[in-house]
Amino acid sequence: MHSLILASGSPRRKELLQQVHLSFSVVPSTITEHIDQALSPEEAVSRLAFQKAEDVWKQHRNAVVLGSDTVVAFQDTILGKPKNEHEACEMLALLSGQTHAVYTGVTLYSQTDTITFFEKTEVEFYPLSEEEIAMYVRSGESLDKAGAYGIQGFGAFLVKQIKGDYYTVVGLPLARTIRELKKLGIVPSAHI
Repeated sequence: MHSLILASGSPRRKELLQQVHLSFSVVPSTITEHIDQALSPEEAVSRLAFQKAEDVWKQHRNAVVLGSDTVVAFQDTILGKPKNEHEACEMLALLSGQTHAVYTGVTLYSQTDTITFFEKTEVEFYPLSEEEIAMYVRSGESLDKAGAYGIQGFGAFLVKQIKGDYYTVVGLPLARTIRELKKLGIVPSAHI
């Protein structure tokens, strides 16, 4: 039985894996994340997830390493994490009253197999006033999130509806990830 390593320091991904009773350790990848705007969103998240998993696997070759990355895309433009509050306000104004896509890529890297996949979820925002955007940005929640919002926190009030897997928007498509991990012999335990 291989051990599972999460190649991410994301507290959200850690919580999600704990939620589904997986036993794992956390070893954040040290790669410099760079999103190539020439790539499609699905290619970008798949490539970054692979790079993160491979980076950590090189130091832990007997483990199964889970790498993941999430981006928000609006009209074929990838929106990463905002650099500051001004950029966060601009992103949220762009998404206001619109539907955008959230892509999360996952790579499971092991000695025997490498599985890479992505999931896409469509998210529709309510029309947002300048006051609502400013209030949300002042909360501080938007600065470390792709697309400048987190659906699982205060940012829930921005979202009118979603089409697809909610957990893809949070940062890890749980149901698909568990099914893929099972192929590598890693299954949840109800006794954790």
